[in-house]
Amino acid sequence: MSETLLLVLDLAGIAVFASTGALVGVRKELDVFGVAVLAMITGLGGGVLRDVLIGAVPPNALDDWRYLVVPFVTALVVFWFHPVFGRLEREVMLLDALGLALFSVTGAVLAGKADLNLLAASALGMLTGIGGGMMRDVLSGRVPVVFRGELYATPAFAGAFVASVVLEQGWSQWWYALAGGICLVWRVLAIQRGWSAPLPPGTLRG
Repeated sequence: MSETLLLVLDLAGIAVFASTGALVGVRKELDVFGVAVLAMITGLGGGVLRDVLIGAVPPNALDDWRYLVVPFVTALVVFWFHPVFGRLEREVMLLDALGLALFSVTGAVLAGKADLNLLAASALGMLTGIGGGMMRDVLSGRVPVVFRGELYATPAFAGAFVASVVLEQGWSQWWYALAGGICLVWRVLAIQRGWSAPLPPGTLRG
């Protein structure tokens, strides 16, 4: 995967995730600064964790101004036009699934290029996809999505694993679309059909 394509996909994923963070901030009635901070943490959190763990310091988020501008501008747009975004709840969830797919693939590729083995690269790809959302939920006082029974981390790991295999085998970059597609389709189907991960027996949904 070319560096230019990686950058474009990374920034697209950041914008998508930042919009979900900004929406949570608006619904928690935070001020513009709080909304911007939550958006930036959501958009950049997973990537920063990945970069620190693979020793890519300073992280891209601090080394390239575009990584800070994209989530900040996204936050401002959502802050001022949140009624429009609020009416697009379903579309935002689908965008979140797209962001998950983008981050899982790019995260796995970057981890693999840092000479991590297949499983480690897949795990870091998953972390890239879910890390920002976990930070968002913790800071906003919510139980993270990945702990509420929703199929979120599993599709992310599946997409990251396929992407890691593609990188390791040196296949055409078009195969990365399959990796992202697996994550995206799995997550969208889980949303539409109400699929969830098993909970302990005897609990409300277990």
